[in-house]
Amino acid sequence: MHVTSSLLLASLLLLLLPSTEMKRPGKGRGLRGVRHKLTHDRVRSATRHSRSGPSKLVAPDCSELTESGDFFVDCQDRHLTSIPTSQTWSKQPKHLLLARNRIIVLRDGAFFGFESLTSLDLQQNQISLVEEGAFQGLTRLTTLLLQHNRLGTLSEEAIIPMPNLRYLRLYDNPWNCLCPMDSLIRTLQVPSNRNLGNHARCAEPIRLKGMKLKQIDPKLLCKETDPASNVTDPTDLVKPIPIRIKPDATTLCHTYLFPQIRMDCSKRGLTEVPTGIPEDVVHIDLSHNSIRHLKARNFQTARSLRTLNISHNNMEHIDTASLFGLLHLRELDLSDNSLHFIQYGVLEDLYFLSQLKLGGNPWVCDYSIHYMVYWLRLHPGVRHSGLLCHSPPEHTGKSVAKYVHSYNGECPKDRQQNRTDPDQTNPELWNTPMEVQGELEEEELEPSHLRVPQKYQIIRLS
Repeated sequence: MHVTSSLLLASLLLLLLPSTEMKRPGKGRGLRGVRHKLTHDRVRSATRHSRSGPSKLVAPDCSELTESGDFFVDCQDRHLTSIPTSQTWSKQPKHLLLARNRIIVLRDGAFFGFESLTSLDLQQNQISLVEEGAFQGLTRLTTLLLQHNRLGTLSEEAIIPMPNLRYLRLYDNPWNCLCPMDSLIRTLQVPSNRNLGNHARCAEPIRLKGMKLKQIDPKLLCKETDPASNVTDPTDLVKPIPIRIKPDATTLCHTYLFPQIRMDCSKRGLTEVPTGIPEDVVHIDLSHNSIRHLKARNFQTARSLRTLNISHNNMEHIDTASLFGLLHLRELDLSDNSLHFIQYGVLEDLYFLSQLKLGGNPWVCDYSIHYMVYWLRLHPGVRHSGLLCHSPPEHTGKSVAKYVHSYNGECPKDRQQNRTDPDQTNPELWNTPMEVQGELEEEELEPSHLRVPQKYQIIRLS
């Protein structure tokens, strides 16, 4: 009896053991169980990563801001070496600023979770490799800034996931113009892609160095030199004399598109204002260069300019029409230069100027400085600072406005008003050939439709 009960108990245990094993995920289910376990582990690791993982350690001090209804994330100058995860922010940004970091490689899926991005700024990093799937999912992206990096090649497949891309900046990269660049260069040269890859140039090979990606013949990329040919063309040994061209603002300066278009041209060793300033630029910083002379129409293309910083340039002269057309300029910084006075008419187009910085200049308090004082008096809404006499010694340290006031005080008002031209009171000079010629010239210069018909004829009797 005891033997029979023991056998029954043992058989029950054997029946129960497989059922318990079947309930354990990942065992007894073959590939299906393994997939379940891997998926479960990935979900757990992803949850840990998004809650307390590296994302918050990578970019703890990135700032979030809203400008004109668009949500920005500013991660510039944060020493980042990789792209932060999208779970870091309170909501998905439309603009992601990652300029001036230490990112070297953009891996596949680097921007997973950033599907709402319309602009991405990656300039001034150390990017040397962009994998083909790096921008996967960025279907709404319209602006991509990759200038000032270390890219030697880039596949067309990398930009295919961005069908709405309208602006692509690639200049100031050491592009190696060989066969792997063929598909990208052909894409850039499509007429409808006129804002993709402008100003980018080949750095290698030597035979193509300096040529623009937008203009190079793609057939030259895969052209191989014949190693058997050792004959050197004597014309290759003659180096052409380099043509001096004016500095171009787009390639020399750092351009930031968001939240407002800003150009940083400071500390570039410039000796003149660069050409090619885009007309939609709002802020320009030209400080800490060696621009000694502002010439006429230097900023004629910058019609939208709001702030202009030309401080610390050792500037000595400003032409009358140098600020021509800057009707919307609000802030002008001319401090820490070598200006003695402002020439008459320089400020006439600055209708909306609200702030003018003039400190650190050796202002000379003589009659040439009066224009500045009178202009400021006629524009009381302009906040200004630093207008102090540097010379002559008797006025050093004195306010220029006080100098002009004392200057006018030394000349009595009755003498200023009653001074007459002796030529007007001398009858002997009337009707001289010189006077008649002057009257004729005035009549010729005056437009016919403005001439007032003479009601009376005046006859002078000697």
